Amino acid sequence: MIVALVMVVSSAVLACGGGNRVMAAYLDSHAEELTRPLSVDESTVRFVVEPGTPARLIGQNLQEANLIGDDFLFEAYVRVNGLSNRLAAGTFLLSPSMTLVEIVEKLQQANAESIRLTIPEGWRIGQIVDRLAELEIFDEVLISAYRQQVESGDLSSIDASRYPFLQQRPAGTSLEGYLFPDTFEIPAVDPTVADILERQLDGFATKVLPLYDAAVAAGDTDLDLYTVLILASIVEREAVVAEERPAIAGVYLNRLAKGIKLEADPTVQYALGYQPESDQWWKTPIFLEEYGTVDSPYNTYLYPGLPPGPIANPGVSSIQAVLHPEKHDFIYFVALPDEGGRHVFAETFAEHEVNVRNYLGQ
Repeated sequence: MIVALVMVVSSAVLACGGGNRVMAAYLDSHAEELTRPLSVDESTVRFVVEPGTPARLIGQNLQEANLIGDDFLFEAYVRVNGLSNRLAAGTFLLSPSMTLVEIVEKLQQANAESIRLTIPEGWRIGQIVDRLAELEIFDEVLISAYRQQVESGDLSSIDASRYPFLQQRPAGTSLEGYLFPDTFEIPAVDPTVADILERQLDGFATKVLPLYDAAVAAGDTDLDLYTVLILASIVEREAVVAEERPAIAGVYLNRLAKGIKLEADPTVQYALGYQPESDQWWKTPIFLEEYGTVDSPYNTYLYPGLPPGPIANPGVSSIQAVLHPEKHDFIYFVALPDEGGRHVFAETFAEHEVNVRNYLGQ
């Protein structure tokens, strides 16, 4: 994307004269900054553009609002690309986590007031509900209705015929696992549960279903979609290092094939639920002696096979890991201390015990 932009800008340098030539040259030399947000802060800022405001002043106001870091780059981008007259008047919700290109695109949408909602990979329903409350934009009625619908699997607020894959899940189950983690633009004026839920399900339909269908067609998996989501949610919570996801998925599939309990820590954390004393949705640290005290079908230390449903909403990488797991004979793994979340794997319990002694001193 940046390469293409630089090529366009370079052509503009040759074609422009005077001030525009200077802007084109500046744009050419700062092309990479166009797609680099000012910060990772995802909070939203209400930004007003009055009718007739010139691009230069809009850029200055954006910089003063800490939404961009270079007002001249903003002006150069819109002028060289002929967008000055397409910037609309209105009230916009912008974020410093948006790139300059994204901000310019938003400013071309008249009265495009919206809320930017980001849901990280591996979050459970409770965390998503908490995020809605943190934004202080959605009212309590909407948040309560959203929680009720996703926890009960109630599809009455949306056109369920658009999401036939939801009919394949067990009756009466929640939408945990299907609430695709991504960044969404939600209408800021009178938002509804459907505005949020449909964007999550649309993301699932466009980004997950094609991967699953392709894996089935290629014979890479014979798992049904719900099973894939259950395993992927466990992989999502277990894996810290991205490249280990296929190996971890392979371990769980091997254990299932051999009839060995999964014994996955995140399933116990899910069963424990919210921890008010530490304000955690995933109890950390969690100790081995606690595993036997949590009597829940989600506790894979007590109950064999898969838990009843997904324990979180996995991202594409974890889903791909389950669809295309690493082929090996490993049955065990243990996290290495001070190694950034990496694991060491073992084929036998004897090997696993050695790893535990060597790396954990137990």
